[in-house]
Amino acid sequence: MLTKAFASGRIRRADYDAGTRQLDLHWENGSVLAYKHVPEEVFRRLCSAPNPATYWEDRIAEEYPKGTPRTLAPRPGGKTLGDLFGED
Repeated sequence: MLTKAFASGRIRRADYDAGTRQLDLHWENGSVLAYKHVPEEVFRRLCSAPNPATYWEDRIAEEYPKGTPRTLAPRPGGKTLGDLFGED
């Protein structure tokens, strides 16, 4: 997986999985948006854009279908809220 951290701006980090062609964008407010079928070249251009959020608005937001962020997907053996709070 390729990762790019941004020091400033609304997008804080971009994760790209070349195998699934999924792009996960981590925003300054803590939200994560995922996009499917994103070519690697689009990820590269996002990473080198002077303003990544503007590039996202112009080239990604409505061009690619939304997906489920990898960071929010259940992980095998991971704890659930039920595990933490004793719910069945």
